[in-house]
Amino acid sequence: MYEAIKNFNKQFLYEPEIKNQGKLAKKSSFVVVGMGGSALSPLILKTWKPEFDITIYRDYGISEISQEELKNKLIILSSYSGNSEEVVSAFEKAKNKNLAMAVISTSGKLLSLAKENNIPYIALPNTDIQPRSALGYSIKAFLKLIGEKDELEKISQLATTLNPVEYEEEGKKLAKKIKNHIPVVYASNHNVSLAYNWKIKLNETGKIPAFYNVFPELNHNEMTGFDIKDATKELGNKFYFIILKDIEDNPKISKRMEVLEKLYKERNLRVEAIELKGKDIWHKIFSSLILADWVAYYTALGYGLEPEQVPMVEEFKKLISE
Repeated sequence: MYEAIKNFNKQFLYEPEIKNQGKLAKKSSFVVVGMGGSALSPLILKTWKPEFDITIYRDYGISEISQEELKNKLIILSSYSGNSEEVVSAFEKAKNKNLAMAVISTSGKLLSLAKENNIPYIALPNTDIQPRSALGYSIKAFLKLIGEKDELEKISQLATTLNPVEYEEEGKKLAKKIKNHIPVVYASNHNVSLAYNWKIKLNETGKIPAFYNVFPELNHNEMTGFDIKDATKELGNKFYFIILKDIEDNPKISKRMEVLEKLYKERNLRVEAIELKGKDIWHKIFSSLILADWVAYYTALGYGLEPEQVPMVEEFKKLISE
């Protein structure tokens, strides 16, 4: 896991190749079916370009989306392992409906189905890292499929401009601060992909409970649960809030962040504000996610836990297949 984080920037050297490209339908709107780490990249695409027409579907089949709507979209089936049963189910549904499809995977049943049915696909490098650690490969594959040639060139520059080691010490320090607490990550709605990624990394790598929410919605409900009184003081002491601040956020959102930080601290709640910085949008996104990786990695080590594997997920998959 340490090497995967340290060498993450090298993933941006990867040049994705579309197989069966002649059968790739040219669409301007997309549905991505993916679970867990396989659905993180399309969410990041919404942070890059909020107006981007992409729907993320995390369930079996695709029955909740109308046939009429699906006809006008490219269905991208994303499963890092290729064996996520929800995604395989969606592939079969989409094939039966004769919908425009494409696949992103390393191997497994999904990739086999794509090959057997002459469906356009991108085979990701199978480097034995976890899906949440393969976001560089994944995001480039998505950009390739949707035809964003210029952005592919821009994001490839992260191979040299992003240095994961620069964020290790900061991550280690924050991991010490949050130890014995439950992290709650807040961001603007625009940066929901970052808050969600932080939460996922703290869950899967850090092996701890972690949650996330976004402004301004959380000001209308969640924060009232932390209006600490004597009777609830013990509950509030269990949490550690991480606020991801972005100079590009709406000024009204920035004001909300400042006020909430003040209110929480007045109630003796633990709050860490982190400024998102970067040379461009891609550098800003992935420098934040690298920091989250280090925080999660050192969180796991702080509890004497193994950070890479997810044994409970494997146990769960085994039990539901019985």
